Amino acid sequence: MPPLNSRTVAAAIAFLLISVSGAQADDITDSLNDALAKYNSGQYTEAINSINYAEQLIIQKKGEALVQVFPKPLDGWQAEEVKSDPIFGGGITAERRYTRDAAAVTISIASDSPMLQATMMLFTNPMFATADGGKLETINGQKAIVKYSPESKGGEIQVVADSRFLITVNGSEVAKEDMTAYLGSLDFNKLSTLN
Repeated sequence: MPPLNSRTVAAAIAFLLISVSGAQADDITDSLNDALAKYNSGQYTEAINSINYAEQLIIQKKGEALVQVFPKPLDGWQAEEVKSDPIFGGGITAERRYTRDAAAVTISIASDSPMLQATMMLFTNPMFATADGGKLETINGQKAIVKYSPESKGGEIQVVADSRFLITVNGSEVAKEDMTAYLGSLDFNKLSTLN
């Protein structure tokens, strides 16, 4: 692999530094400074490793911020801890499961996901959205694709928020109203402020 252009490395490090703040910033800036030092001394593989490490710390930080938008459990429901993981392409997913007796609702949020573009196409073309049984609805001001079966008491609701977040609410042994209540309880204002 040819040596990296110093402007490219400096630009990558500057971009990552701009994205950093808070307590974790020390680990991130340390890693980026380490990458620059290793690059300047000709240790290109180690420089790349340090940049990749800083990138993962930033993704982790984004995941921690995403956790804050999930609602508390509805009355009579229990909630599991939010799980957050990086996904291919630099995105992040976060998920929380809620239960009440046999009923279960899972909210998943994917940010900056490569799948987001395909899902957005469904919202702009109703023919695609309804082809497999989905219905277009507006729930608490959000355009949604709803697939729910009263017979099986289960289904899925998908929403694209702020053109960057794919929100999926899955439910089993649950009323549609409970699923929409959870969707409506998400903090969409906080979600739109996340970077």
